[in-house]
Amino acid sequence: MKQHVEKLHRLANQKSRKVIGLMSGTSLDGLDVALCNIQNSGLDTLLQVEQFTTVPYTDAFRDEIRKIFAKSEIDFQQLCVLNPFIGITHAEMILECLKTWHIQPEHVDLIASHGQTVFHAPKIQHGLASFPNATLQIGDGDHIAVRTNIITLSDFRQKHIAAGGEGAPLAVYGDYFLFSKKGENRILLNMGGIANFTILPGQQKEEGFSQVFTTDTGPGNTLIDAYMRHFFNKPFDEHGEVARQGTPNEVLLEILKDNSFFAAPFPKTTGPEVFNFDYVENAIEKSRLSYLSRADIIATLTRLSADTIVDAIKQIIDNQETYTIYTSGGGAHNPVLMKYIQEQLTNCTMSFLDELGVSGDAKEAVLFAVLANEAIAGNGDKFRTREGVPAVTMGKISFPG
Repeated sequence: MKQHVEKLHRLANQKSRKVIGLMSGTSLDGLDVALCNIQNSGLDTLLQVEQFTTVPYTDAFRDEIRKIFAKSEIDFQQLCVLNPFIGITHAEMILECLKTWHIQPEHVDLIASHGQTVFHAPKIQHGLASFPNATLQIGDGDHIAVRTNIITLSDFRQKHIAAGGEGAPLAVYGDYFLFSKKGENRILLNMGGIANFTILPGQQKEEGFSQVFTTDTGPGNTLIDAYMRHFFNKPFDEHGEVARQGTPNEVLLEILKDNSFFAAPFPKTTGPEVFNFDYVENAIEKSRLSYLSRADIIATLTRLSADTIVDAIKQIIDNQETYTIYTSGGGAHNPVLMKYIQEQLTNCTMSFLDELGVSGDAKEAVLFAVLANEAIAGNGDKFRTREGVPAVTMGKISFPG
């Protein structure tokens, strides 16, 4: 144990650290693995992505997770066995990536593992007065550390909740450290299963922090993906091809928007526990539009994601200012979704996060690498608390032995 603590002390005082960031989102498509070289910490953070790949999940692995994913009633044994199993599987994926990249594990300083979210339950969602915000990510960090022989940080979201947040979105911390720029108002819009954005004002970093804002907006790709699997046996609407063939139905769209989440105050978080296949089926039944074509349903769900993203952004931005929206996540690759957003935000320029030097596909894995770097090398005094964004360092440390 002593040698691991001493190593942490050395890492904290090094100029730079090599950190592998991991992300597996609600789409369950695979594990994002980003090898990052990170110098300094806080507002002085400098980052270079040295390697990035997504290791796809097998259908069998995905099916095992779906047995408990976003369900209020589950086989508890399945949850129990998946916790180590996912950790072990992720560790093997890391080792295979390192082999492919010709990098020895001992040349990596830290692993930052987000884990696999299986249930997200903020208080506004579960409604239980005596219980706090809650979220659960599995894929045990000890198993990753032991299998790879690399110090691993995991379970980041619990500290956020302990400090008064909802456990999400966590992207704001890395967004602020990496992407703030004087003179440009930036919106970093990530469209994964659930969509969220961070607003970074163009003032000096220290002065602008009081206006930094982050929130979930509602569904990103989760509903589109669910119906693509159901209708077409495909994981997503590639290039928006199906949505392009359909027409959004305004009646169904308004019923889908009739959910208390959209009227709840900012900041807020949600997940596929709310926005799922049954949510849409109930809306279709209520609308009495069972005759809608498959393409019309996909088009309507795409429009729902766009409209709720736009509605949230419009509530926050200053209409007298101009903004550049940098997009990431699977939704950034859907031109129909992007078009619907751009048409409604005329004072915003749409771009891809890649233009800021980080691949939009790698962003979330990279940001967890940044959180691990902060936990080990950060001073903890450069990020002031505001509503929904507690000033905390996050991540539980697992040693290899």
